[in-house]
Amino acid sequence: MVASEVRALFAVASRPEIVSLAGGMPAVDALPLDAVASTVADLVTSRGPVALQYGSAQGDPELRARICDVMAMEGIADAHPDNVVVTVGSQQALDLLTRVFIDPGDVVLTEGPTYVTAINTFAAYQARVVHISMDNDGLVPDALRETLSRLAVEGARVKLLYTVPTFQNPAGITLTAPRRAEVLDICRRAGVLVVEDNPYGLLSFAGEPVRAMRADAPDDVVYLGSFSKTLAPGMRVGWALAPQPVAARLVLAAESAILSHSMFTQLAVERYLATQPWPEQIKAFREMYRDRRDAMLRTLAETMPPGTTWTRPEGGFFVWLTLPDGVDAKAMLPRAIAARVAYVPGTGFYADGSGRNAMRLSYCFPPPERIQDGVKRLADVLRAEILLRRTFVSHPATDFPRE
Repeated sequence: MVASEVRALFAVASRPEIVSLAGGMPAVDALPLDAVASTVADLVTSRGPVALQYGSAQGDPELRARICDVMAMEGIADAHPDNVVVTVGSQQALDLLTRVFIDPGDVVLTEGPTYVTAINTFAAYQARVVHISMDNDGLVPDALRETLSRLAVEGARVKLLYTVPTFQNPAGITLTAPRRAEVLDICRRAGVLVVEDNPYGLLSFAGEPVRAMRADAPDDVVYLGSFSKTLAPGMRVGWALAPQPVAARLVLAAESAILSHSMFTQLAVERYLATQPWPEQIKAFREMYRDRRDAMLRTLAETMPPGTTWTRPEGGFFVWLTLPDGVDAKAMLPRAIAARVAYVPGTGFYADGSGRNAMRLSYCFPPPERIQDGVKRLADVLRAEILLRRTFVSHPATDFPRE
């Protein structure tokens, strides 16, 4: 799916009669909105002239220090505020990195499937996206080696490995610790910078966050983080943690792009982190999303026809569902919408048109009973699709007599 198709899908999926298992929207209604309101009101009263003024392109120093504390929860103990660049969500950090590193024709390696908007970003800078295969343990190191060797023979310029290693979007898979070390070693030897996009890292259903790749390779990894999934996406506050030379170039790129970020939202996030029991809120989010994940997995097991498989995420927002042979998720989508359920076809998560037999299901936004209803509707649509295919395969047009 191209970007316009995704936007059109989400416009349809937002209709109240449709159970949307499509968008990865956090459940912001679970936030203590009274605490958010008091934090913002206090900010205007106490620091209004600063909050409403221009800031620096690198971001507020106090917020950058708080961000280092957040990353320490994922094992990044050596982060310094000078190496943090605040961005308008982590999406802007990815855009700035691509702008700094990529020339037309350069190769960006990604998991297959990968985050749809990352593909769009790389395409905007005329990068060539090459997918690396995944299994239930994440990106496959042998496939990475083979791809790098093939690209070297071709004379391709491989600049970045973009990865969402923890509770991946869209597959929900987590790269195992041994593979993380192996992937880092492969990229270090090949001179390829690793871009670790980690918006879901704190949302582990096991309770303890997964150790970030950046924690073990400070010189080889640019880490992207965001408060969109753990506070509120409407704040639009993310960041990049990068080696100092890279951070300096990101600041220059940010200055030319937007001059400075919103001081108001930066200071609102900083005050919220400083004055509210934020770790307890993260715990509440984890429990809520775990319940919704459980509702989806349980209903998938109860209702899906044979030949359908799916991932079992240990955190984050997403399940990746693979359909029985011959079923096309993109072709089936209009019939699903007619049945009042929405998903994102797998083609949106590949640069090469792969993924027609798969879909991403999101459990983060609807409550459990709506998730159950939506999965049941989807299972009904899929059974009808399988029956329709069997009918046409068993009785192709050439089987009928001609007049």
